[in-house]
Amino acid sequence: MSDDHSPGDRRHPYADRGGPQARHAETHDLRREELTNPKGPAPVDESFAEQLAPDDSAGRPGGHADESAPAADDKALRNRLPALGADELARLAVLEEGTRLDQGGTYLDLNDPDRGPFKAIGGQDSGPGNHYVAKRDTDYELWNRLVGDQRAAVERPSSDD
Repeated sequence: MSDDHSPGDRRHPYADRGGPQARHAETHDLRREELTNPKGPAPVDESFAEQLAPDDSAGRPGGHADESAPAADDKALRNRLPALGADELARLAVLEEGTRLDQGGTYLDLNDPDRGPFKAIGGQDSGPGNHYVAKRDTDYELWNRLVGDQRAAVERPSSDD
């Protein structure tokens, strides 16, 4: 034994107790460390989003291509929108009656363009008096001509429903 009583001599080797991990386990609360150490981002549960807006496209492309007709086919719309040319009216897809609107999708009713664009809520359909145009089915230049600088508001059901 040495006469030197410095702290270095009083240390005990811990290699015989399992190495650094075992020594760490003796001096720290491992359970608390495991609970409080960050683990990274949690996995995203997409089932909630699917329940809100189920994907019923079944391989079809997005949009309302199968449920719309060109505005050029409707004489009343041609008369109501004289500022648009024939080619623009042909590119403007108007939803047919009974078409379900996409939740959160932006639409404009050509029967009342002064009301401005709106965001649809779940379960909303195109009615008999509506000529809805979906923003996602309309090119941005034509949409901007129709809407101008108006912003989309969330559509709320009327109080008499």
